[in-house]
Amino acid sequence: MKQNYTVRRGALEGVEAFLATARRRSFRRAAADLGVTPSAVSQAVRGLETRIGAALFIRTTRSVGLTEAGQRFFDRAGPAFEELAAAAEAAGDLGGSPTGLLRLTVPRAVVPLILEPVFASFCKAYPNIQLEIVASDEMLDLAAGGFDAGVRLGEFIAPDMVAVRLTPPVPLAVLGSPAYFEEHGRPERPEDLRHHACLRLRRSSGAIAPWVFVDGNSTIEAIISGPMIAHDYPTLVGAAERGLGLVQAPRPLAGAAIAEGRLASVLDEIAATSPGVFLYHPGRHQVLPKLRAFIDHIRATHRAAGASTG
Repeated sequence: MKQNYTVRRGALEGVEAFLATARRRSFRRAAADLGVTPSAVSQAVRGLETRIGAALFIRTTRSVGLTEAGQRFFDRAGPAFEELAAAAEAAGDLGGSPTGLLRLTVPRAVVPLILEPVFASFCKAYPNIQLEIVASDEMLDLAAGGFDAGVRLGEFIAPDMVAVRLTPPVPLAVLGSPAYFEEHGRPERPEDLRHHACLRLRRSSGAIAPWVFVDGNSTIEAIISGPMIAHDYPTLVGAAERGLGLVQAPRPLAGAAIAEGRLASVLDEIAATSPGVFLYHPGRHQVLPKLRAFIDHIRATHRAAGASTG
């Protein structure tokens, strides 16, 4: 049978006044410590005694002492109240300054492109933040996994998330190896792709991502098939480098392979674009300073890099 666990309303009222009085053995000195009047402390303690059902202090005109019940309550409530105060202070620190553990879930392919350039500078700028990167191509549940945020291509982010752009839109390039093109030729139109081995991406939703192109104001979806399906772009790009087939992927993910001649692109004149890379999190009211600091830092870093190459 499911039980309903609740904290009784007002259960903690008067505890701080009791502890201060017990330590100082004086209502007056306790009141001075708490910044209230002695009568306020006395009333708070009497209310606590009423709820507990036992006298906690022995009061005389000259002194204040603990009863047996008061001593038992003090021995157990004192450490517990201090722990609550420490917990509140720790939580308040996270809400007031950039500190604590910042956990991000990120696709493997994005780490070298977007995050590696900012790791060192961010950790130096914010020494009180511990950065944990969980590289995974699965769309992990942020709340269930204990993540502060995730980084993904825009088309994979759920609409109920707050998305923060990290990069501009990027072209979707159709890529193949020189060996593949030598054996199978180069497609010149989207309809030619039906005669090619096309390596396909299965999204986290289970759907196969279509290959799309842009012709003026029209979007063209190509009919494709091929020998391999994967759940991430790096696997597909690697297979294309080995001549297994063609892949349509965000061009920056294959930038090194293109520059070194291991891959070449085709159909560039009708290439569609991906929305780009975004950082996403559950809501505007859940942005702690540590996450805000990371967002501001990574955007400033990429703006500076863009200005220096522009």
